[in-house]
Amino acid sequence: MDKLLAVLVLITLGSIMVNVGVHYVPVGGAPAAMATATGVGTGTTQLAAGSGLTGLITAAAMSKKPFLVILWNGALGAATMMAITMMVGNFIYVYGVGCPPCSAKVDKDPITGWDQEAYVTPGTEGHGIPTVSFVSGIFGGLLGGSGGAMVYYALYKVLGMSAALAGILAMGFFYANAVLASYNIGGTIEGYHDPKFTRLPKAVVCSLVFGIVASVIAYYLSTLM
Repeated sequence: MDKLLAVLVLITLGSIMVNVGVHYVPVGGAPAAMATATGVGTGTTQLAAGSGLTGLITAAAMSKKPFLVILWNGALGAATMMAITMMVGNFIYVYGVGCPPCSAKVDKDPITGWDQEAYVTPGTEGHGIPTVSFVSGIFGGLLGGSGGAMVYYALYKVLGMSAALAGILAMGFFYANAVLASYNIGGTIEGYHDPKFTRLPKAVVCSLVFGIVASVIAYYLSTLM
């Protein structure tokens, strides 16, 4: 029962962290790809899963290390992937398309205080990845990566699964939470300053339920091995 309780806490908390982290990531989808919306030009699930996979790989590389090292490594891997993706995206927006990173959701950038309204193309929701979205995305990567690493730790260290199986299941849990977050967001989101961010409590409840169910399944699956 002690092992089940540990797995329940780790996987449920990890699932919630992944789901919350996705809400911080600036996702613009197809509109962003056409530079008519702020964020990275791909879907929520794809972007979250990409950063999550990177975080799981870096976490697994430290699988023999203590819990906090695995957690921090997963967070750094996901955050680094997000930072590089957003930076390359901004290079394309600025030097390829020729538009400045700005948001139409706020008149001034909440972090820098820079006026953005004058740079937003009429008829769009902004373009590129402004400072507030960039910082939000890195924080989302840190949160999601550490959550994924926490799930991996529960499967690999606590339940004693093989590194390969633990990685596959952890990735599946990450995808599930990314999809839950995607449905809750319902399209695009710029980061924590976006009005859609207020939908977060619903996502936390869904992720909590999923985490409990997934924990029980993972525990009894390990007893059959």
